[in-house]
Parts: sequence; C-alpha cells; structure tokens
Amino acid sequence: MSLWIPIAIAAASFQTVRFMLQKVLSSVTLSSAGATFARFVYSAPLIWAGLLGYLAVSGRAFPDLSATFWVFATIGGTAQILATVCVVALFRQRNFAVGITFKKTEVIQTAIVGLIVLGDGISALGWGAIVIGLCAVLVLSKTPESTGPWWRHLTNRASLLGLGSGVLFAFSAVSYRGASLQLAELEAAFRAGVTLAVVVSLQTLFMLVWLSLREKGEIARVWAARRVAVWVGMTSLLGSFCWFWAFTLQNAAYVKALGQIELLLSLLASVLFFKEVITRREILGMGLLILSILVLLLAI
Repeated sequence: MSLWIPIAIAAASFQTVRFMLQKVLSSVTLSSAGATFARFVYSAPLIWAGLLGYLAVSGRAFPDLSATFWVFATIGGTAQILATVCVVALFRQRNFAVGITFKKTEVIQTAIVGLIVLGDGISALGWGAIVIGLCAVLVLSKTPESTGPWWRHLTNRASLLGLGSGVLFAFSAVSYRGASLQLAELEAAFRAGVTLAVVVSLQTLFMLVWLSLREKGEIARVWAARRVAVWVGMTSLLGSFCWFWAFTLQNAAYVKALGQIELLLSLLASVLFFKEVITRREILGMGLLILSILVLLLAI
C-alpha cells in the first residue's frame, strides 16, 4: 500500500473528530466564532513548537517570505476562518453528516475557482461531475419542513451556509497552493510546515481581534472550555499536517478523492455519537455527491 493512502485516511479521520468536537462546543458552551477560534489558538503553539524544534535540530533558518506569499496566506487564512464559521453554524441547522456533506461541495467548487483564478481547464466530463454535484446539493437543500419550488430550497439558511463554506474552502485551498509555490526551493514537508505555521498564526490573530471587538467574554469562555477545546487544536494540527504530507506524496486530486471517506465517517458519527436520524433523501444526496466526486476524479 502506498504511504499516502493511510496518511490521507488519517487526515480525514482527524478532521471528522475535530468537527465533532466543534459541534459539541458550539452547541453547549461556545459561539460559532468561539468554536472556530479554539481550533486555531490551541493548535498554533503546537505547530510552532514542532517547527522550531525541527529548526533547532536541523540547524536550518526560517526562510524569507515574499510579499506574494503573505498575500496568498492572508487570503487563504481569512477564507478558511469564514468557511469554518459557516460549517459550525450549519451544524445548528442540520445534522452532522449533512453538514459535512455540504462542506464537501468544496471539491467541486475548487475546480471552478481554479478555472477562474488559475486558469485550470475543465473537461466535458468535469462539467458533468459539477452537474451531478449540483443535483446532490438540490436534494440535500430540501428540509422535511420545506415546501414550494426546488429553487427556494437553495435560499434557506442551511443551504446558504453549506454552499458558502464550500466556496470559501475552495478559495482557501487555491490560496494555500499559491503560498506554498512561493517556497518552491524548500523540500515539501518543510514548505508545508512553514506555510501551516504562518497561516494558523494569522488566523489566531484575526480571531483574537474579532472576538475582542464583537464577542466580548467569548475568549474567556474558550479558555474555560480548554479541556475539550485543546483537543480541537490537537486534531486540527494533526489533520492539517497529514493533508499537507499526503499532498507532497501524491496528486492532490487523488488525495481529496480518497478524503471523501470523511463522509462515511461523519455518517457513523451522526448516527452512533450524536444519535441523529439520517433520512433517505439525505443518504441519496450524499450518494450523488460521492458519485460526482468520483466522476471529477476521472476527469482530472
């Protein structure tokens, strides 16, 4: 078995656990922004400790970062913050498994963002995958209580949060790729570690300022919830590093495709941990989304 396969599965597993913990925090103690801040503030020290330890042992220096790197890192970090807030807020609207499925529209939307921002071409088969993904979103966007024409289902709060998170995660992924390309002279693992450390530091700073100005008292609640929140930071660190590591070993498209195992893990979490009921419509929607991702993989 190729090394990137278990690493990608580990990344998806850590990410599922992290979202589970954030769902618990947002529904019990913290706001959506607070649960998002917990991810960054508790992982930043761990990331820097690991990176500085590597620099000390290897005798290497921290690389110079260009203005272009900072632009990409800032855009990517900000987009990821907003996307994570959308996902955590979505958990309050729909069940855990469907929330993760909406987030997974990022795989399809990344193709669109890549076309617009980087000029990456999309084949006819690729556009077919996007259409199948749109059908999946339409299926998932209809709640049991909703009535009326299908297009109205895309305007409810849950659908907008889900689609918004997908767009933002897509911009985040493209921006992180742009940032890492600015450090092309470094080996992949070191490049990933530097980019991750800088981005998480920026995100911690941004969230610290936001919460201080807009949600007074939330920082204290994040500290009070540290027994759970610290695990959010730990799983975030492990998941992010595994994603970057897998990307250095294999084409990102294959890594993301295998990462869809997160859908199955989230379904198990939804049923076994949160005791939520999954409807036939939601299972159909998730199945269509998985199909669209597989077709997209064939198109790449």
